[in-house]
Amino acid sequence: MNWGPVLVVPAFEQGQGGGHLIRSQVLVRDLRTQGREAYLHIPGLGTRTIPEVYLDTPLLDEAGVDGKQWGFIVLDRFRTKREEFVRWSRIAPVIGIDEGGACREEFDFLIDLLPGLLSPPNLLAPWMLPLPKNQRGSFLCGGPQAPHAPRRCLKILVSFGAEDPAGLTLPVSLALMASSELTVVLSMLGNIEVKEILMSRGVRVIEGVPELREYMAGYDLVVTHFGLTAFESLYAKVPVLLVSPSTYHEKLAKNAGFVSAGIGRQGAGRLPRLMGAADFLPALGKKCEKIAAQYRLDEAQSLGTLLATYSPLVSPSCPCCGAANHRALARFPDRTYRCCTECGMVYMLRSSPPPIEYARDYFFDFYKKQYGKTYLEDFPGLIQTGKTRVQHIKALLASSAKPRLLDIGCAYGPFLVAAQEEGFAPTGLEAAEDAVRYVQDELAIPCFRGLFPDTPAGAEDFDVISLWYVIEHFEEPHQVLSAIGKLLKPGGVLAFSTPSLSGISGRVSRIRFLDKSPADHWTIWEPRQVRSILARFGFRLKKIIVTGHHPERFPLIGTFLSGKQGPLYRFFLHLSQLFRLGDTFEVYAVKSPGQGLH
Repeated sequence: MNWGPVLVVPAFEQGQGGGHLIRSQVLVRDLRTQGREAYLHIPGLGTRTIPEVYLDTPLLDEAGVDGKQWGFIVLDRFRTKREEFVRWSRIAPVIGIDEGGACREEFDFLIDLLPGLLSPPNLLAPWMLPLPKNQRGSFLCGGPQAPHAPRRCLKILVSFGAEDPAGLTLPVSLALMASSELTVVLSMLGNIEVKEILMSRGVRVIEGVPELREYMAGYDLVVTHFGLTAFESLYAKVPVLLVSPSTYHEKLAKNAGFVSAGIGRQGAGRLPRLMGAADFLPALGKKCEKIAAQYRLDEAQSLGTLLATYSPLVSPSCPCCGAANHRALARFPDRTYRCCTECGMVYMLRSSPPPIEYARDYFFDFYKKQYGKTYLEDFPGLIQTGKTRVQHIKALLASSAKPRLLDIGCAYGPFLVAAQEEGFAPTGLEAAEDAVRYVQDELAIPCFRGLFPDTPAGAEDFDVISLWYVIEHFEEPHQVLSAIGKLLKPGGVLAFSTPSLSGISGRVSRIRFLDKSPADHWTIWEPRQVRSILARFGFRLKKIIVTGHHPERFPLIGTFLSGKQGPLYRFFLHLSQLFRLGDTFEVYAVKSPGQGLH
């Protein structure tokens, strides 16, 4: 596992505000608290002055970055430029935080802390934002006032970030100050003129955005734009009203469910009318309460706590053909699926190793959950299936008195039994110690413990090598296929089976199929890819048999076919077979004589 140090790279160029730097600083601090070595790197640091309040985390310059072997890199760069992304991706696995650039789909993992308008990330987690320490008792704290009671002077906090590039602080503050019943508190950095104007009118100014988290729970309302402060306010149970600096911010606000006064100075001008309604604050509080529940802010957790456990298993190129051209096909919290644009293989990246061990439990508890019986309970049926497979192999073999067969991932040996009964000299290779002992002691068939391509000395010149629902368990199938080619005789048979992404389940919902795919299935095959992939390793495809037909998985009609009998079931079974819609398939190929192998 890769437990190397973590590099966090925030956006801090002019116009990017201070939010990226703030949360990157918090992330580095949290990672180090969790015992993970972590550093901050700020590109172009010399071109901009950073207030001392931000400089309490370890900073690395370019030389420091080049001097370490990184476990992974976190880019909180807003919109990462391609040349920059290429640079970082060559160094280590790359995780994007709220990434909005053209390279978004190429990131190994994506975590959106703020809900956006782009493709789904691996994890949408507003509850992992750097949130305030203090909360109010309720969004409706204070409750509605009696109709004729004097209106209470509201405490309002206005914050448009460290830069306020759209210049909203002053018009929003002036709009809110129009009523003497309002108290306005401003937080911003760097604009001396605005600060002087507001202070001359008696407005209290808090300088330094990080302090907002300490003060926020003391206010009745926060006015800001879509971003970190809005979610901090939700967590503190303070109603939040937005004014958007741009059309894009307005779309983000509406998409996330916030109430917005509108865009720019026109939006600021609507504030007095909105807030003049007697029921405005209670209605806004109820709305904000729903948004906070929707984004699970009560489950507040540190992003550093999550990333401290990351030990990414990432292939920078396709594990079958080696091409570097790929696109993200689907993302889930612990894994990403890519599709190679060269050979079409779908393969998995993981944020940490799969929680599966190939031991006794794998063939009993785990197997039973999938198939309703343990592996040994299914043993007689597996032998019969094995005998059918042996017949397909025999049809491809040149004459041999007693063909030597290696079954990789043989488990408890049903295929070995089938092959032996059909005149083969079988050998098993299996990772689970309990299964190896069973094959050796109960079946009296040679079996070695190990993980392919590691094989016992002298294990070569096989007539047949088989992998039944095993090839998808290898992170690097190109190494497996290359090693098999070296162990097989010319004209020898390679036979394997694997789940199919182009079966009925994958066609109905590719996302659901991948979501349910076992955590240790590193590659997802389709029959149409097999010929070209095997040809790269010196194999000629002879036969594909589509299996695993499940008419009950057809959309709409499937709910009426669960009994596996009757003419309707048989009709859809025939349809599935005719159009090769089974969820698994078997492959039979032969090693081409005289061809070099990868």
